[in-house]
Amino acid sequence: MTRAVVTGIGIASPNGLGPTAYWRATLHGEAAIKPITRFDSANYWAKIAGEVPGFEAGRHLQGRLLPQTDHMTRLTLVGTDWALRGAGVQPNDIPDTDIAVITAATAGGYEFGQRELQKLWHQGPEYVSAYQSFAWFYAVNTGQISIRHGTRGPGAVVVSEQAGGIDSIGHARRQLRKGVQLALTGGMDSSLCPWAWVAHQASGCLSRNNNPKRAYLPFDRDAAGYVAGEGGAIMVLETPESAAERPGTRIYGEIVGYAATFDSKMPSREPGLKRAAELALRDAGMDASEIDVVFADAAGIPELDKAEAEAIKGIFGPYGVPVTAPKTMTGRLFAGGGSLDVASAILSIYWSAIPPTVNVENVVPEYELDLVMNEARHGKIKAALVLGRGKGGFNSAMVVREYR
Repeated sequence: MTRAVVTGIGIASPNGLGPTAYWRATLHGEAAIKPITRFDSANYWAKIAGEVPGFEAGRHLQGRLLPQTDHMTRLTLVGTDWALRGAGVQPNDIPDTDIAVITAATAGGYEFGQRELQKLWHQGPEYVSAYQSFAWFYAVNTGQISIRHGTRGPGAVVVSEQAGGIDSIGHARRQLRKGVQLALTGGMDSSLCPWAWVAHQASGCLSRNNNPKRAYLPFDRDAAGYVAGEGGAIMVLETPESAAERPGTRIYGEIVGYAATFDSKMPSREPGLKRAAELALRDAGMDASEIDVVFADAAGIPELDKAEAEAIKGIFGPYGVPVTAPKTMTGRLFAGGGSLDVASAILSIYWSAIPPTVNVENVVPEYELDLVMNEARHGKIKAALVLGRGKGGFNSAMVVREYR
């Protein structure tokens, strides 16, 4: 069976750019949810978010890319550059037809779409079409990566909201098994603009608490929604044989299990998250006792938190495994969230530490979770389970393990 190892990680997160800065901040519990600065939030009731600070696209991208792209695509392109550089992949190292590009998307380019709508509006309302503005945007990140790096291998975009970052990596692993040598995969997302903010508020899932320390409290008695954020992770996924062709290439960890399920609309059927986790463990050929930490989806919505806690308890038993949700520092990143959690799990294994869940103080006792709170736990981590759910019924699970 073809193996899939991670050799490069490009991260753009509200609490750090690049894997080193991100991991240092995350281990120290540095939260980055703050008042919105990307647009004037005075007329909106939700006024906080996880914004990526200090990102200057002009330092990394030149020419037509800046005026022809939005913030999300710029984050994706720069994150991909960082991942390739970290993996030591040079142009022409790998045949262009042997490189796949599989990324995640949520709802298209809101910021780009808003900009295009504004242009059309000045021409006259009759020219405005939402489809013209952003329906095609699902595929633009994958296409831009392929164009920038001259790849001609398989390409795809997975649209399953917060679960998408995990799903894209699962599909990239499948492409390695089909014969490609390397895959660029993961997701970056950004929907911090007025048009998108209306949709966020209408979802009914955003927290109405604008205190950054009390707004997003998954598994807590006071849980009442999540905070939106931007960013994510792009990774270089390849076979060990491919990595060995570049002496000195660092292997962070290995993707060994993946599964996805979909929730039924029939209330009599239990949510599919537990089944996804069980199938991912089976795919990895591992038992629950071999998992050292679970990176939770952590919706921050009481009924969803309860369902996830029951799934974890059903597999591992009460307090049976450490559980963490470092996204409490960044907010939920949608298409970028799952891939950043997978990157966090790989870094957790590589650096032998579990990052904390911040701000949560009163875990619901009935959940019976061993939630890692406020301070990191240090010790050998050999394998991790990552869980993700997307709005609409998507469930995904991924098992990552130290490379042997």
